[in-house]
Amino acid sequence: MSINRCMLLFSRVQHRICAISVRNTNALVDSRCVHFGSITLLKGSLSGSVSTRQGVSSNSSSRPPDTSLFVPLSIKSDVGSDGAVGAELTQPLDKNELLKMLNKFYKRKEMQKIAADQGLDARLFHQAFISFRKYVLEISMLSADLHIIFNDICCGAGHIDDLYPYFMRHAKQIFPMLDCMEDLRKISDLRVPANWYPEARAIQRKVIFHAGPTNSGKTHHAIQRYLAAKSGVYCGPLKLLAHEIFEKSNKAGVPCDLVTGEERTFVDEEGRQAEHVACTIEMCSVTTPYEVAVIDEIQMIRDISRGWAWTRALLGLCAEEIHVCGEPAAINFVTELMYTTGEEVEVRNYKRLTPFSILDHAVESLDNLRPGDCIVCFSKNDIYSISRQIEIRGLECAVIYGSLPPGTKLSQAKKFNDPEDPCKILVATDAIGMGLNLSIKRIIFNSLVKPNINEKGEKELDTISTSQALQIAGRAGRFSSIFKEGEVTTMHRDDLPILKEILSRTVDAIETAGLHPTAEQIEMFAYHLPDATLSNLIDIFVSLSQVDGMYFVCNIDDFKFLADMIQHIPLNLRSRYVFCTAPINKKQPFVCTSFLKFARQFSRDEPLTFDWVCRHVSWPLVPPKNIKDLVHLEAVHDVLDLYLWLSYRFMDMFPDANHVREIQQELDSIIQVGVRNITRLIRATETNAPPGTNPLSNQRRLGPSPVSPRRGRGAPKAQDSGVEGSQLDKSLGSRLVQEGLLTPDLLRRLQKEWSKVHRQEEEGVKLVAGNNKTKGNKKKKK
Repeated sequence: MSINRCMLLFSRVQHRICAISVRNTNALVDSRCVHFGSITLLKGSLSGSVSTRQGVSSNSSSRPPDTSLFVPLSIKSDVGSDGAVGAELTQPLDKNELLKMLNKFYKRKEMQKIAADQGLDARLFHQAFISFRKYVLEISMLSADLHIIFNDICCGAGHIDDLYPYFMRHAKQIFPMLDCMEDLRKISDLRVPANWYPEARAIQRKVIFHAGPTNSGKTHHAIQRYLAAKSGVYCGPLKLLAHEIFEKSNKAGVPCDLVTGEERTFVDEEGRQAEHVACTIEMCSVTTPYEVAVIDEIQMIRDISRGWAWTRALLGLCAEEIHVCGEPAAINFVTELMYTTGEEVEVRNYKRLTPFSILDHAVESLDNLRPGDCIVCFSKNDIYSISRQIEIRGLECAVIYGSLPPGTKLSQAKKFNDPEDPCKILVATDAIGMGLNLSIKRIIFNSLVKPNINEKGEKELDTISTSQALQIAGRAGRFSSIFKEGEVTTMHRDDLPILKEILSRTVDAIETAGLHPTAEQIEMFAYHLPDATLSNLIDIFVSLSQVDGMYFVCNIDDFKFLADMIQHIPLNLRSRYVFCTAPINKKQPFVCTSFLKFARQFSRDEPLTFDWVCRHVSWPLVPPKNIKDLVHLEAVHDVLDLYLWLSYRFMDMFPDANHVREIQQELDSIIQVGVRNITRLIRATETNAPPGTNPLSNQRRLGPSPVSPRRGRGAPKAQDSGVEGSQLDKSLGSRLVQEGLLTPDLLRRLQKEWSKVHRQEEEGVKLVAGNNKTKGNKKKKK
């Protein structure tokens, strides 16, 4: 080593030692009353008592972050250019002595206290210490200054507290958010979302609230104003509703475009935008000026997953008139929210156009069904089971559930509505709650218990709310249908008094609106935390976010699920964010696998061509032979939806949207055929099922509703619930027992009841077949 270099390094080390000896380190600016060697620093004796740059918020009301979300980064143990100087100037260090010094430092309560003032709580302090200890003990040569500090402490010339600056330097390397906490808090400040939309704030908007129950004509009046305007936008919760307004507007001679996540339809042949547009609410533009905007189903502003879209539309649409349609429960909240923008709300109340009544008796048996009946289930498997039992009785039924393609839903609705069609019974989930015009005389609730996602993102069973019950019950006796009066009841006698109690309540007033972090906010977070994963960025954002009492941050579990799935794929942050906002059904393995393949192909900069998609989905596809095939076709339809959704975000990489849409329409027709023959598919499923198993596991027979572990007001007490088939699916049964939804004793009783019902059904089928055969013989004799 040259003399000049040695002197230079010695001078540098000496300077550091001197700096430490007077305890004038920036890392200790925020000291309260801590003993360092022979010097005591008193609270407030040094200027800058709280350094906001070091992660301590100047706002005392700010809640502390959830530090369990802070993932430590790994530090490379690189040896610096002066790595051997410390040993040359002092002496080699003993690893055992180092370990003793480090453990002594960790036990110092004063160190933990001052570290907490720098944003390092007990959890982070422990993690940082483990990392620091590993770094010190495993590196071959410590930096000169740290080597000399350890040597001084070992020789009694230094104090154990002298390690603090080096410990904090290491802590901020593995937890970079400590150095920019205040900046992160500012980015995640969501307390005044109205300011995010300067174009809307630049105009004085007139807000008109059309309030009323289902079938009251509130949306009709708003649409009439929309059609009369020079320009307008309709924002609906479903693709079907956007399609309906799109068609109604064009039939009325008002050129209107259609915009959904997966579709752009321009009425102008050259692709010029019309003055009117019907869109799903997530797709509305908050920069395009309109004369009139219609926001439908405003009560969904409190939806735990999608509420942010209604908040964005209400605060951000640039329209002279904003027509809001929804439940009266939202009036006070919307009025209060508009006070924050300086806009007044005019309220127009509407009454239901046709009455509906709650019957005093339950249906109790499918033998008591009548034309115009709609049985509402909250499970696709229940739909399969009930459809099968209706078909056994010689009746024909239509089925509608959420995962069906829009074309198939419309086809089934048309079949049910057609007076000339023999199909007079509908079996549906609450997907009929909005978006379809149906000629229903009587709504029959098969169950009052529905799976929900709670505030923590956890799935749970709970009794339906008054709002949900009214939305579904209101489909009976629609003004535009052949039934001018509606009826509502339950399938099971025990559920009827509970339904009456639910419908007698007033709907809970809406008190909060949803928000969601934008791509720009996440990009700013990523600038400060470049090594964090997208899922971790989102978690930290939500943890640090500040909202006032009128808002909440929407559930982001689906977003994080997708982010974790593609974390290993090299994508830039904006592309990764867009992929993770894709609306996919994460319960479908084929859809998730396709999503992963799409992202991987995209990351290679290889376009996803029509031929590539056809190979992936094994096109052409054949009509389904059983329920499993039908479910797979529905998943393929979702995959093609995903392709179309991405094609409007990355046109160059998804170039064959038109061809994909063509095969999707063909697939829709194939699914329609499958659904029309659904009872035949169920029979095929039962025939092909292995002996001793239930092909439609997770279904109940027509018995009392199961009870949620968290019952709402008026929820029923625990009752026995049967199932249909030869025996309970073992994996399902054990899972229900583990989750506390069933006891082992109740499980055994269910198995016995299930077997009994199955035998009775088989006997009923044989009896019907025997009677038909006897009738046929009599006709031949005649």
